[in-house]
Amino acid sequence: MTTRSHGPVRHGVRALGGAIALGAAALAYARIEAELFTVRRYTLPVLPSGAQELKVLHISDLHMTPRQGRKTRWVRELAALEPDVVINTGDNMAHTHALPVVLDALDPLLDVPGVFVMGSNDYYGPRMKNPARYLLKDPEKRIIPQPEQLPAAELGQAMSERGWHDLTNTRSTHTINGTHIEWVGVDDPHINRDVYPVREPRAAGALRIGVTHAPYQRTLNAMHNDECSLIIAGHTHGGQLCIPGFGALVTNCDLDRGRARGVSGWPGPRPDEPGGEDSSWLHVCAGLGTSPYTPVRVACRPEAVLLTLVPADGT
Repeated sequence: MTTRSHGPVRHGVRALGGAIALGAAALAYARIEAELFTVRRYTLPVLPSGAQELKVLHISDLHMTPRQGRKTRWVRELAALEPDVVINTGDNMAHTHALPVVLDALDPLLDVPGVFVMGSNDYYGPRMKNPARYLLKDPEKRIIPQPEQLPAAELGQAMSERGWHDLTNTRSTHTINGTHIEWVGVDDPHINRDVYPVREPRAAGALRIGVTHAPYQRTLNAMHNDECSLIIAGHTHGGQLCIPGFGALVTNCDLDRGRARGVSGWPGPRPDEPGGEDSSWLHVCAGLGTSPYTPVRVACRPEAVLLTLVPADGT
């Protein structure tokens, strides 16, 4: 009589069970991290000599849906940072009934001078997608307009009525803390709604800032060539699913992974680094939300960013 060992089978079952448990734990943490809102801070030397510092709050990619009370309260509390100006780089909504929630979240900040552009998820509702598409390098050529219309016009009107400047394919100006700011913005390049405004010479002593939802290279190049000292963007979610020590896997546009979030330079190194003398400052915000169909983040906490602008010469 022969006997058959079940050791390898049992070992395989245990290994499979361990892998499933590990995967479940990782998914649970990724869901938790998507709610770990944080404020990041950077200091950028971009102002004219002798100018008073400016605190710029950059918010992006809220992707609000009804019943997101915790996120709503957190965004409202950002007013306690006392920014001098707010920049909203779009993708505020992720549901047909999200408009009142967005306006509630933004309400205290709408009392502060601000500017905004729209993202694709201000115009069209999110939809379920094949997760494998996430790994495609540049999805620009496969964009399909979403059939579900969102109230982008009503959102823009509400923000404009509170005093924020709509930078949709246009220019605008503010004078804040004695600094003259020239804004230039475009509609979302991710869905080819961007039409760059007619070139204008920059006023002497002015700070020119470019604002876009998606940081496609064509837009960054146009803003750099337009003498923007600082370019502000969102859209990438910082990669959303990142590998510690490696960073973002993709940016959901043609921007390189190394610039998926945070402060860098464009088109070269940062202006304060060797070889970056002719670059613009670039800030890409990882944003505060996700699609409701993929409510997870890995090594990429949701964020709002406070940029403190100071004189470039240190005076």
